[in-house]
Amino acid sequence: MKRLAVLAFVTALCLLPVGRAADTPPAAAKGGLRYTIAVTKFENHSNFSGQFALSDTFSAVLTDSLQNTGRFIVIAETDMRQAAMGEQDFAASGRAAGGDKAPVTGNMTPAQLLVKGEITHFQDGTQGGGGGFGFGGIRVGGNSSTAEINAVIYVVDSSTGQVKASKKVVGTVKSNGLSIGLSSHDFSGDIGGFKKTNAGKAMEAAIDEAVAFCISQLESLPWTGNVILVKGNQVYFNRGSREGVAQGQIFKVGMSEVLRDPGTGEVLDNSFTEKAQIRVDTVKEKVAICSLVSGGGVEKGMSVSPKD
Repeated sequence: MKRLAVLAFVTALCLLPVGRAADTPPAAAKGGLRYTIAVTKFENHSNFSGQFALSDTFSAVLTDSLQNTGRFIVIAETDMRQAAMGEQDFAASGRAAGGDKAPVTGNMTPAQLLVKGEITHFQDGTQGGGGGFGFGGIRVGGNSSTAEINAVIYVVDSSTGQVKASKKVVGTVKSNGLSIGLSSHDFSGDIGGFKKTNAGKAMEAAIDEAVAFCISQLESLPWTGNVILVKGNQVYFNRGSREGVAQGQIFKVGMSEVLRDPGTGEVLDNSFTEKAQIRVDTVKEKVAICSLVSGGGVEKGMSVSPKD
């Protein structure tokens, strides 16, 4: 009975608000043209060295948060993509049963942006606390506490491998009175329970800042597609609802040329010569069917960009 009473008490405490960073940015507006992005593994350079995978948890929560913004097509992490490629290789080896459900090569979606980073500091919010007790990996303390996580975020252009931007993000949660934190460094890895701790709230605050930073980089990233079919007055291009294309949008079509440094081969800019403008009439998941609004001479392979 005593064990059940303690469990009920801890559960009730976990439902209490434990504070959140005061300057947490509001949730990003959904919609708009979307970009592909992949979160790579974060490195843990903090003083936290327990069995709980801090860096993996940060990556997982960041991936989930980017997906929920509606501004990105989130690509699976490297290990999952490698597993998918392994299944494709196995299906193509002739040793697997055939059929239209077998994975095939040539369909993997590339990421335009890569996000990586380092966790430089982590404090779980129980240090210096007293008068509390631990149960099932969670510690309930009686004193005020501060949980904090610091990380450096890098946004990398996958086409060039260059770091487009970097930012230090900080999540801090302060609470008075009862505090909820990790009881020890052998935390079992219950992410749902972790999010209810001060440390979990601090991580979410830092990730909110990281997501806002990633969204801010979209203004400098070109959004493009390509004409895949021309039928009379109809133009098909290879972007659809998955990428945020909506009925009625106007796009420009033309010839795109990459400008490179003759000495290093580095991409310097893109030159775009507009030939026509098209309006989206029908949107499918990966294809938009458009009608010609102005201009002409549209051909398969031409570039498609949003109208300025």
